[in-house]
Amino acid sequence: MSVSEETWKFIQNHLGYSNEEMKIFRAEPRNEEVMSKGMGMMNKTIVAEVVEAHGCDSGHKAGDKFYIDGRGLSLLTKLCPSKVCVFAVHALTMAMPAITELYYAGVDPNEIRFKRFGCPDVGVKCGGWGHIVMEVRMEDRKK
Repeated sequence: MSVSEETWKFIQNHLGYSNEEMKIFRAEPRNEEVMSKGMGMMNKTIVAEVVEAHGCDSGHKAGDKFYIDGRGLSLLTKLCPSKVCVFAVHALTMAMPAITELYYAGVDPNEIRFKRFGCPDVGVKCGGWGHIVMEVRMEDRKK
């Protein structure tokens, strides 16, 4: 699927690229493939649901959900808990490349084998304070 000139111009403006930078960007064939396949990600949301929690200093508990845009780039803060632990977000950054790569490859990202991620706090039994475990999935965006 090819990308329209209008889309290339939008990306150039969005990223603030000069004409020279855009030339370099367009010379990489993977960028066009990602852009053409990535449009479908605009209608997706990545959800990270807390499945286990104990002693979390930010107060996260099982059932809490963090919402990330379908491209795996931005927290959708209006949908997230009022406080979001930066260490939990850090753990989720490891999942985003795997989820998006599966999508680009035409594989359902929900088929990811290792879908659970934990915050780096090891919990009170190991000398830390608390620990949470989150499970990630991709969903169709609710309108």
